[in-house]
Amino acid sequence: MNEQLDRLSRLPLRDDLRGQHPYGAPQLDVPILLNVNENTHDVPDEVREAIVKAVDEAVTGINRYPDREFTELRQALADYLGHGLRAENLWAANGSNEVLQQILQAFGGPGRTAMGFPPTYSMYPLLASGTGTAYLKGVRADDYDLTAESAAAQVREQAPNIVFLCSPNNPTGTALGLDVIEAVYEAGEAQQAIVIVDEAYAEFAHAGTPSALSLLPGRERLLVSRTMSKAFALAGARVGYLAAAPEVADALRLVRLPYHLSAITQATALAALRHSSQLLANVEDIKVQRDRIVEGLRALGLTPSPSDSNFVFFGGLQDSHRIWEGLLEAGVLVRDVGIPGHLRVTAGTEAETTAFLDRLGELLA
Repeated sequence: MNEQLDRLSRLPLRDDLRGQHPYGAPQLDVPILLNVNENTHDVPDEVREAIVKAVDEAVTGINRYPDREFTELRQALADYLGHGLRAENLWAANGSNEVLQQILQAFGGPGRTAMGFPPTYSMYPLLASGTGTAYLKGVRADDYDLTAESAAAQVREQAPNIVFLCSPNNPTGTALGLDVIEAVYEAGEAQQAIVIVDEAYAEFAHAGTPSALSLLPGRERLLVSRTMSKAFALAGARVGYLAAAPEVADALRLVRLPYHLSAITQATALAALRHSSQLLANVEDIKVQRDRIVEGLRALGLTPSPSDSNFVFFGGLQDSHRIWEGLLEAGVLVRDVGIPGHLRVTAGTEAETTAFLDRLGELLA
């Protein structure tokens, strides 16, 4: 590793990238993978067959460039989201990370700033760095809550050009109230701040949890990003998207790569959207397992955070690294998010959840 770093240091790398580490969770060959918030349920056979058929049809014209405007996909995404959205309100890319990167390319850059509220999605500062955007770290309460008053005050004080609000938040799993989003949007009025609400896990939220999609009318600087990696079990397909005012898509056209969304990707996403009811049925099962994990952790004397996502963040561990290693020895990989005394676990299948809780109980005993 040191030799590799030495070779890297000899390249004329940008100064702000020297000493940085790439994003990435451990990719280990173990039976139970509960560390990167994937959908742990297989794609249903009927949906898999539909995707294969759609891809096969797309391949017949693969010698030609795909629809640059992915018109059919944008309409399908608008129909799926509802809220009165139309195709011109939608944009898509190769995973929500590319969507966020394009936003930073269009609205960030040298001399501009982006703000997040850690602990939150660790890609935000990396995406900011990659686009030459300075990253500002806001603060949360001791219990990782973020109130409307606190968030708005910090935005007014720091005056960022872009604000990231992750809801449900990763790694804590908690959803933001709409009052927080409204307050941040208003607080950014002076500098015309772009406010991004990252709703990657929105489909896993408890019933009645509101979406920022309801706040879009009349707010041209508000953007809501989503992904098909989680609820739609398409992590390997790389499809992310956002909903916003039509002029936001116009801005992103200025920075997107030519024909950035392949014909194969578009066909896969369209087939999945046509079978959304079957895929979202798995979401309900995952939510059952998530709630079971929360109850099980409490029974073990630990402190899980309320979760509106497909994972659970929990504390109360005397030695979180020892617990992480003990779980790994049993073939269960969870995520050490770098917060002392805490770990994060993805809600798996019923059998995977049982294996996790049983082994954790043994380790705590």
